[in-house]
Amino acid sequence: MVEKGKLTQDEMEALLGSSQQSAANEHFQFTELESDDFGQNANEKMNLDLLLDIPLEIVVELGRTKKRISEVLELTSGSIVELDKMAGEPVDVYVNNKLIAKGEVVVIEEHFGVRIKEICQSPL
Repeated sequence: MVEKGKLTQDEMEALLGSSQQSAANEHFQFTELESDDFGQNANEKMNLDLLLDIPLEIVVELGRTKKRISEVLELTSGSIVELDKMAGEPVDVYVNNKLIAKGEVVVIEEHFGVRIKEICQSPL
């Protein structure tokens, strides 16, 4: 028997369920958005524009090597560090620490650059 002023578990769930649904409906109003020429709605295009402005770190790796601490401490100006890649071998291009491409080093005026030769299959 239920005491006066107290609800059963089923009654509480029924009340909470209907109030949660009405609260959700108050917070989310669904409206039809206009589409642009490409079939994207205005919100999607604005969101994409926000994503396109996010800066990413691009690193071009010429090669790698491993040295003991004693060898690193012996490095001086003019020391040569031999890398694991051969001359003319493609360099790796990383975006946010993920390999995305391979390319070749080029010189543009007084700066180095990379000409992309191959896009890697691994997803971003």
